[in-house]
Amino acid sequence: MPEVIFPGPDGRLEGRYHPQKAKDAPIAIVLHPHPQFGGTMNNKVVYNLHYAFYNMGFTVLRFNFRGVGRSQGEFDQGIGELSDAAAALDYLQALNPNAKHCWVAGFSFGSWIGMQLLMRRPEISGFISVAPNADRYDFSFLAPCPSSGLIINGTADRVVPPADIEGLVEKLHEQKGITITHQVIEGAGHFFEEPHMDPMISTVEAYVRRRLTETSR
Repeated sequence: MPEVIFPGPDGRLEGRYHPQKAKDAPIAIVLHPHPQFGGTMNNKVVYNLHYAFYNMGFTVLRFNFRGVGRSQGEFDQGIGELSDAAAALDYLQALNPNAKHCWVAGFSFGSWIGMQLLMRRPEISGFISVAPNADRYDFSFLAPCPSSGLIINGTADRVVPPADIEGLVEKLHEQKGITITHQVIEGAGHFFEEPHMDPMISTVEAYVRRRLTETSR
């Protein structure tokens, strides 16, 4: 899988790009957790999400937000990171102009960024939010949420209380025209340490495959 460097709004951004042979393959970007708490594109959840999408036939890009790894710039409280995500999606779309579908997946802080990107880019047809920081960040911008998606978390998450994620899901359920699917992995912590990673990834794969089947009918 080639390492890539592409232009971001505050300098170069470092990524990993995994293309499919099919020119019309769907595309996905995967967003990593908080840069100031050790989050990088090589986080295990992000890495596994990346390969899950690739194995389902997606062309996939994950990357380091500004100030992480070889990406230039400094942490910007989510504002600049949202611009980084938009630049990453621009880069991915430029390489894959014939993509049939566009998805965004994010873990923790990355899910907050991904949901904001969802609001700004109507071409995004589905999302995966893993353990979104509903206790730390305001998700009220999702009014209305423009796309159906999956929110997934663990019952033993000590970083984001499961009750806060349930509250977020309830608010999104009130909206018409979309379907928010909420799955909970019993006994899993915030980082889905073993043996909980495989069940989480399997749940994501089952959801995405079902959505792709529905849209192909």
